[in-house]
Amino acid sequence: MELLIWIGVFIVSLAVLVKSSDYFTEAAEKIGLLLGMPSFIIGVTIVAVGTSLPELVSSIIAVQQNSSEIVLGNVVGSNIANIFLIIGLASVISKKMDIYYELIHVDLPLFVGSAFVLALTVYDGKFTIGEALICIACYLVYLLYTISSTDGSESEAESSESNKKPKGSLVNQIIIVAVSAIFLFFGADYTIESITKISEIINIGKELIAVTAVAVGTSLPELIVSVSAAKKGNPEIAVGNVLGSNIFNALMVMGIPALIGPLTLPANLLQLSVPVMLVATLLFFFVTQDKQVTQWEGWLFFLLYAWFTGNLFGFL
Repeated sequence: MELLIWIGVFIVSLAVLVKSSDYFTEAAEKIGLLLGMPSFIIGVTIVAVGTSLPELVSSIIAVQQNSSEIVLGNVVGSNIANIFLIIGLASVISKKMDIYYELIHVDLPLFVGSAFVLALTVYDGKFTIGEALICIACYLVYLLYTISSTDGSESEAESSESNKKPKGSLVNQIIIVAVSAIFLFFGADYTIESITKISEIINIGKELIAVTAVAVGTSLPELIVSVSAAKKGNPEIAVGNVLGSNIFNALMVMGIPALIGPLTLPANLLQLSVPVMLVATLLFFFVTQDKQVTQWEGWLFFLLYAWFTGNLFGFL
C-alpha cells in the first residue's frame, strides 16, 4: 500500500514539475516580448532553457536532499530518451523527417562535443567543481555562438511577426512566473522524495529510477514540442529542440548542481548508461548526415531504447 501511495506521489509531483515548467517558460517568453527583447534572444535563452527546467530543478533539489546520484542518471537518461524515444517517435509519426536546418553542420559537432565533454569529466568516477565550471563555460560559448550566428538573420516579416506584443499585462505574467516557480520547486521536491522512498521500498538504486522514469518524465516537454513539430511538417524544430536540450543537459544540468554540493556518480551508470549516451549521440550524428531521419531509423531507435532499459534492470 505504501508503495502505491509513493508511486502516486511520484506521478503527480512529476506532472506538476513538467506542467509548471511549461507555464514558467510561456510566461517568461511573454515578459521578454513585452519588454521588447529580440525574438531570437528569447528563443536561444528562455525557450531553449525552459524545456530543460524539469531536469535542472530536480537535479538541484536532488543535491540538496543528499540524493546526488540522481543527477547523472537524470542527465544521461534524458539525453538517451531525447534521441531514442523523441527522435524515434517523431520520425515514425512523420515517416521521414527531412532536415533543412542549415546550422546543423555546426550544431551537430557541438552536440557531439558536449556528450564527450560530459563523458570525459565523469569517466574517473569524480565530477569536480573545476570540471563543473568548464562545462558551464562550454555552454556559455555555445550560447554566444548561437546568439551571434542568429543575430540579424530574421527576415523583416519574421521579425515584425515575432515582436508583436503578446496578450496580457506584464504584471500578470510576472505573477504567473512567480507562482509557477513555486510549483516547480514543490514538484521537484516531492519528485525526489518519492524516488527515495520508492527505491527504499523495492530495494533498487535511485539512479535506476532517475535514468528511466524521471528521465522520460522530465523529457515530456521536448516530446510534446518535437511530436507536434513532426506532425506539422517542421522536423527541423524537433531536431533543433533535441540538440539544444541535450547540450544544456550535458553541460548545465551537470554543472550547476555540482556547484551546490558534491555529486555521487554510480558505477553502474558509468559502465552502461554513459557509453550508451555516447553511442546514441554518434548514431544520431551519422543518421542525420544525409539530412533526413527515416521511419526505419526511428524504429531502430525504439529497439535500442528497449535494449538499454532491459539491460539496465537485468532483464536481458
